[in-house]
Amino acid sequence: MPALTMDQVRQLNSYSIYTTEPKRTLFTLADIHKDFYHPDFLNLMMGITDAATETAAISHFARRYGMFFAMQLYMLAAYDEVWDGKPIELRFDAAKEFDSFTVAMFVNPNDWRYVDEDERQSVIEKILYDGHVIVQQLRKVTSISPLTIWENFFGYLLWHYHVLLSNPGLADQAMEDIEALEDPKTWT
Repeated sequence: MPALTMDQVRQLNSYSIYTTEPKRTLFTLADIHKDFYHPDFLNLMMGITDAATETAAISHFARRYGMFFAMQLYMLAAYDEVWDGKPIELRFDAAKEFDSFTVAMFVNPNDWRYVDEDERQSVIEKILYDGHVIVQQLRKVTSISPLTIWENFFGYLLWHYHVLLSNPGLADQAMEDIEALEDPKTWT
């Protein structure tokens, strides 16, 4: 497992993904995979976000998970690394940002690994599949359009690829990854 550089940690932190221990773990990604946990998850998100509706609270979480989703593809393009932890190891806690409460994510910095070129396509497919699973689970929590959730994921990704394509040292790899994402075979 590679050690994350200070630049990588700073990048993760800028998207509320921290490599430190949380004060407490309110829930994990594994919890979201469990249907019986959904009522508790919804209550937590309603309480943390103070959202007016259930859909708004879950959309808020989707934006937060979207940061993690997009950051995995950014780290892949920029550093040839991907998060390889277990769902129980992606932990969430409440955090105050800009005078409002939200959820922050906590990962073990040792759960990132290098990606060999011959496995890059399958890694991209796994990131997309994992995102699809979260979309399906969030739709079980409340009535929310899958397009809204995917927009929350890809909104951040568009910005990341804009930045990557502006960097001559990273543009070629970023374009290859974009082409993989645009290929319909990647999504089957």
